Amino acid sequence: MGVLRLRSFSEGKWSEGSGQFTPYYSAVNGDVVAEIGSGGKDFKVMVEYARTVGGPALRKFTFHERARMLKALAQALMAKKEELYELSYSTGATRVDSWIDIEGGAGTFFAYGSKGRRELPNDRVLIDGDPEALSKGGTFIGHHVYTSLQGVAVHINAFNFPVWGMLEKLAPTLLAGMPAIVKPASATAYMAEAAFRIMVEADVLPEGAVQFISGSTGDLFDHLTCQDAVSFTGSAHTSLKLRNHPVITRESVRFIAEQDSLNASILGPEVTPDAPEFGLFVKEVVKEMTVKAGQKCTAIRRALVPEGLMDDVEAAIKVRLGKTVVGDPRLENVRMGALVSRTQLDDVRSKIADLGSVSDIVFGDSDQLKFRY
Repeated sequence: MGVLRLRSFSEGKWSEGSGQFTPYYSAVNGDVVAEIGSGGKDFKVMVEYARTVGGPALRKFTFHERARMLKALAQALMAKKEELYELSYSTGATRVDSWIDIEGGAGTFFAYGSKGRRELPNDRVLIDGDPEALSKGGTFIGHHVYTSLQGVAVHINAFNFPVWGMLEKLAPTLLAGMPAIVKPASATAYMAEAAFRIMVEADVLPEGAVQFISGSTGDLFDHLTCQDAVSFTGSAHTSLKLRNHPVITRESVRFIAEQDSLNASILGPEVTPDAPEFGLFVKEVVKEMTVKAGQKCTAIRRALVPEGLMDDVEAAIKVRLGKTVVGDPRLENVRMGALVSRTQLDDVRSKIADLGSVSDIVFGDSDQLKFRY
């Protein structure tokens, strides 16, 4: 596979970036997988195109019609899933890891397509409750309805699930009749672009419904208003920075953030080492440590164990981790692939050092964490 020069999709056409191109590497062997140009995008034009072309085009359709679009897009993605699986190996993901991302993402479209047809009316607005009489004679009544915003939804996504992360935001956005501008994380943008290209080539969505940014967001936020929305997935630090952008504050732009989850797995004090719950606990802890090389946004961050069971749990986890084969995710016997980038490797090293300052490392050696190329 040659080096992919990633493109942006705006105003209904693909365009290559300009200026300096930044390389992005395979997590497995260090080969350059993709390059992204730093310039050449007019974000004001993209926003206006979404508002004036994409929004009106989507709002012409009913909820049921939009739901059928989601189903058709899911079918298109599933028809070409093997192309995505092959590309996904370069992110360090095993086949099982990629199943969550690729088929899980398509499944989200299928689910929203089904819910849209079952739970929403075949109409362009959603009525909320019964009419409210506001005058004695009934000459003045009120009725709440939900209708599409007149702006654009900006989706800023994370590196760990480039397909699913994109589709889980697009599904409710498109069902609601709102156009979207997608900005994937650059480290795995080649995966997001490949899936996005499949959707564009399916020719299901109306013109202007979706646009795609390869590279930075530039001055995109400067052109947003109260009719727009930003949905961000990433760190709390970056989320706070974006939330405090002067335009977000001044224009009351809707801002939604999914950040730094603190999921936990808790072992009850009544559990004994020979109980099924004990084995399940150990299995799930190890699974969360190894699937996606521990990079799932929903992975547990805390394993809470009764003091009397600490030694047993530690020993059982070490046994399971010792049997986990780490390596090239293309190999059938490999159960854990690589971290996605050198940046993530440095981050893991830093966090292990933090943990090691207040606790004991009982398995592995952070000094052995290195890129193999």
